[in-house]
Amino acid sequence: MTDLATLSGEYTIDPAHTSIGFTARHAMVTNVKGKFLDFTGSLHLDGSDPAKSTASIDVRMDSVDTGNADRDGHLKSADFFKIDEFPTMTFRSTKAESLGGDDYRVTGDLSVLGVTKPITIDLEFNGAAKDPFGNERVGFEGKTEIKRSEWGLTWNATLETGGFLVSDKIKLNFDISAIKSA
Repeated sequence: MTDLATLSGEYTIDPAHTSIGFTARHAMVTNVKGKFLDFTGSLHLDGSDPAKSTASIDVRMDSVDTGNADRDGHLKSADFFKIDEFPTMTFRSTKAESLGGDDYRVTGDLSVLGVTKPITIDLEFNGAAKDPFGNERVGFEGKTEIKRSEWGLTWNATLETGGFLVSDKIKLNFDISAIKSA
């Protein structure tokens, strides 16, 4: 097990080895998954006192990718992300806590469509390693659920059989790889 105190420092999120994704229920019968391809972020890790750790992420909303160009175009439109007016989604941590073992909880402010609300993300520390290029890396995996309507994402269509085309509940998933700053 890695001594977290040795991991203290500033880290930059590595977009080539990080995934920021989401899952939404479609037509009440299936899940549609997507991710964002363009983002930047940083972590300040305090291994001796995890409560002093922070995270900051900026996501370009026009980088949404669900594997379907028409759906991606709809998500970028005024019905959903309104990318011309709100090009970026941000997360800024406000609290970090150790839950014991490799489990952590980070609370912070998620801003989407100009609306900022707190969310809590449960994270698992996946480990630390020195890569073949000499970079010190850390990895975290996390998830949370939000109601998109709380951020003004309210477009929907009623189904003939009852229910809605797009669920209000959205699952957010994170696989983070970050490189320690020299």
